[in-house]
Amino acid sequence: MSQMRLNPLNGRWVTIVPDRAERPSDFASRDNGNDLPTLDRPCPFCPGNEEETPPAVETTEEDGNWSMRVIPNRYPAFDGDDAFTVHNLGPVHVKADASGIHEVFVYQPEHNGGLHLLDDEHAAELMFILKRRLAEHAALPFVRYTQVIVNHGREAGASVEHPHGQILGLPFVPSEVLDEERAFARFAGGSLLETTVEAELAADHRIVIANDEVVVMCPFASGVPYEMLIVPREQHAHLPDASDESLRAVGIALRDAIGHLNKALGDVAFNLGLHTAPHQHGGDYHWHLHIWPRVTTQAGFERGTGVLINIVAPEEAAATLRFVGASV
Repeated sequence: MSQMRLNPLNGRWVTIVPDRAERPSDFASRDNGNDLPTLDRPCPFCPGNEEETPPAVETTEEDGNWSMRVIPNRYPAFDGDDAFTVHNLGPVHVKADASGIHEVFVYQPEHNGGLHLLDDEHAAELMFILKRRLAEHAALPFVRYTQVIVNHGREAGASVEHPHGQILGLPFVPSEVLDEERAFARFAGGSLLETTVEAELAADHRIVIANDEVVVMCPFASGVPYEMLIVPREQHAHLPDASDESLRAVGIALRDAIGHLNKALGDVAFNLGLHTAPHQHGGDYHWHLHIWPRVTTQAGFERGTGVLINIVAPEEAAATLRFVGASV
């Protein structure tokens, strides 16, 4: 089983998963000068290769074929239904079993697809599936938080080229989310993100997409070039509480935001992260999505201090993304 170890210097958990080093990859090594993927096996996520994966826990179908699948990860970082139990190994070392759920969300049957190629109905269906998966995770006593991610491209950490995301039910609440919860609790004068949205709409020069249901912006304190934040106007702490209308709008905005990014920078690697309130937490939290393009590399200063250096001002990034979006 995977193991979690606590870093005593910063109080953050590290997950040790040796089995994930055995994952096959369909990306060629940069060492051979070939940037193209080399497939020496069937793509496990393509139609017709369903036997290459564990049985799906959820499938949507269209014209007799599947359009989206959620399957257990064959190389899970978190697995098992044990309660979260901390073990002290002497005066300093602390560990816990990495129990939980690790699912793969194949949101397109096309191997060379991408989020930016979803039509409106499939963009909405992507969010509806996440709503159902998070609601199911929330009912499990050993899952305290569910993290949804998309790693697009080798530089972003993907090992399989076929478009997919991951849904991880964790036995603990990550520090990043706890920090955001504390920020919402400290903010006086209303909701932190709703106030941010209103301020950005008034300023107008960091907005990428805006309508009555959702706002996409380049955050004022963007940590990486072309970072985007997607905020639904309908405020809920937990994504499963959102209306279908709001989720549809967020799905379409996500599709369009990635489309703008592709038009501006090409098929750039990126990480997508959903932040929603921990399952058993309440408060003023407001669920949202982060997009972090991988166009620069963190160096020693960033790693040593935790202070990011962004070489593209968010105002410039938003202007570029708006321009390419308007040219569609």
